[in-house]
Amino acid sequence: MTAATHSTLFPQAPDSADAVLEGLDPEQREVATALRGPVCVLAGAGTGKTRAITHRIAYGVRAGILQPSSVLAVTFTNRAAGEMRGRLRQLGATGVQARTFHSAALRQLQYFWPKAVGGSMPRLVDRKIQLVADAAAACRIRLDRGELRDVTAEIEWSKVTQTVPADYAPAAAKAGRDAPRDPAEIAQLYSVYEDLKRDRSVIDFEDVLLLTVAILQDRHDIAEQIRSQYQHFVVDEYQDVSPLQQRLLELWLGERDNLCVVGDASQTIYSFTGATPDHLLDFRTRHPGATVVKLVRDYRSTPQVVHLANGLLAQARGRAADHRLELISQREAGPEPGYTEYTDEPAEAEGAARRISELMDAGVPASEIAILFRTNSQSETYEQALADAGVPYQLRGAERFFDRPEVRKAGVALRGAARFGGNDSLLDDAVDLPSQVRAVLSGEGWTPQPPAGSGAVRERWESLAALVNLAHDFAAAKPGATLADLVAELDERAGAQHAPTVQGVTLASLHSAKGLEWDVVFLVGVAEGMMPITYAKTDEQIEEERRLLYVGVTRARERLHVSWSLSRSPGGRPNRRPSRFLDGLRPGSTATVGRTAASGAGGVERGFTSRPDAVPRRTQRTPARCRVCGRTLTDAGEMKLMRCEDCPSDMDEGLYERLREWRADQAQRSGQPAFCVFTDKTLMAIAEAAPDEEGELARIPGVGVRKLNRYGADVLALCAGREPEKEDEGD
Repeated sequence: MTAATHSTLFPQAPDSADAVLEGLDPEQREVATALRGPVCVLAGAGTGKTRAITHRIAYGVRAGILQPSSVLAVTFTNRAAGEMRGRLRQLGATGVQARTFHSAALRQLQYFWPKAVGGSMPRLVDRKIQLVADAAAACRIRLDRGELRDVTAEIEWSKVTQTVPADYAPAAAKAGRDAPRDPAEIAQLYSVYEDLKRDRSVIDFEDVLLLTVAILQDRHDIAEQIRSQYQHFVVDEYQDVSPLQQRLLELWLGERDNLCVVGDASQTIYSFTGATPDHLLDFRTRHPGATVVKLVRDYRSTPQVVHLANGLLAQARGRAADHRLELISQREAGPEPGYTEYTDEPAEAEGAARRISELMDAGVPASEIAILFRTNSQSETYEQALADAGVPYQLRGAERFFDRPEVRKAGVALRGAARFGGNDSLLDDAVDLPSQVRAVLSGEGWTPQPPAGSGAVRERWESLAALVNLAHDFAAAKPGATLADLVAELDERAGAQHAPTVQGVTLASLHSAKGLEWDVVFLVGVAEGMMPITYAKTDEQIEEERRLLYVGVTRARERLHVSWSLSRSPGGRPNRRPSRFLDGLRPGSTATVGRTAASGAGGVERGFTSRPDAVPRRTQRTPARCRVCGRTLTDAGEMKLMRCEDCPSDMDEGLYERLREWRADQAQRSGQPAFCVFTDKTLMAIAEAAPDEEGELARIPGVGVRKLNRYGADVLALCAGREPEKEDEGD
């Protein structure tokens, strides 16, 4: 045996059952030795739950208490199941089945189908979206690509919650789901989808569980045969089980109770797929004699990171919060989490890229660094910033921004408009580059207001909105730029981001980061409207957003950087505020009303923060209404004008032109883009209101205290028909 065989790549299996227990902490040892009856392991992030349950199985096998073939361990991803099998082999417990719910059910279904049903089992379809499209065509309902994804997700949710088509509408309403189409239409599509599957003799992944459940319920002989094989069950990530998975587990168990479940209610972040922590939280009620073990020793993160994680949950509410675990770090002290406020999103991305470059120069591997964000639409800004800084990256769980279907299609449309726009009636009324882009992308699904709710339609809109915002920024930075110039810029950006990035910094959404960890984590965009996300309305949805941030925090081993920006784009109004979840935790903030908050003593890194004389944030704001028709305004541009775009304007055209000339002169003097003085919409609002005194000018959106002090006298002079006083050249 060579020396290499003894390395960590080829660890030797423990030579006895007692040796399996070596190195476990007291709570992990309790898990490993509790081999009879129901066991519930409440395991916080980084507390070694996989280690505990694999050593439990291995100890039982090595001690002769469990037969390897009688154990079935189930989890939720192939990666997690593979890791579990690998660890069991290293511990000398070969022959144990470690699978996902679907994989275990599919094996049983394939084996018992001839006996239970007869003939060959229907073909399993890998992707159901084409079937949904065919169902929509049969119903004469037109669905675009995004709506197909959303309707497919609704069908999947219905099936894992055991909801039949006729009950979809009331069930969705009861669950508070934001249906992407009329519930009656979705119910119709769901029903026709099921008919098409039967006609074509195919099944989907949810059917694998449903059919297995049906066979076990109807054929007691088959159920007993499975129960005679599997005597002992272990379920990982139990907070994520759906009602359908729970039913299957109950049928596997029968009247027995040799079940060990592991989970953490504070990491429940997939409720939109039908997952619920209720089965975990109700385990003691269903099994009064259960052994409950709490794992709270955190081996992953430093005390500083753990302190912030505990502080987040200390302010949580709801049932999951009542069962939160107070983690205790087992690591040496590390740096305090850093909190950085930036003026805008590009500055935030550039700041993260700059810090990452410094870390890499100091020897931190790129693969040990991650940038985590709430939505996939945020990735483009960070992809660009890292590419500009020459930092390799890899995007996890999502397509690159410029590879997304809606972005590619939008690029084709913009390229066509740039070449043949003179013959396109859509562009007849488009007077500048941003309006041209809005006109073109309106044909691709972009609208001034975002669609309600979440899902694929919202994600597609966010991608198109990012292109619209990019056009505004590009036009502001390069006055006179054409649509062809913008297309060239997009091509350049797309090309720069196709370099090989396998060993790079990880870019990932918070959902796709679950189960992973890095030495350094950048949590970005942690501002109201993004965290919690705008469409999180109910208390339950808000609390799930808090848990999502908790998952993000606990991905960091040593260093954690939390950041937010005050506006979306350079020169934008700084009307954002840090996430409410950071209240009482970041320096200088106070705790929100709720549970006792952990005291947050974090280090601060100041970025491009707002000036002391910036406009104070309002705690409450009444709805803005059109001063012409009275309609509630939601679009930022309309809110500046205080009227709908379509309502008649009483703007003084002469005053507007004088204001534009004055703005151009001010921009030249200060060496900054014109929109940094006042945006076009603000100038239009001033020209419409023609204020006589400071108070009236100050009430116009886009005119804050700082700009009022700097430009107020000039603007009022122009409104009064006078020339502003000339500034000295040295000023």
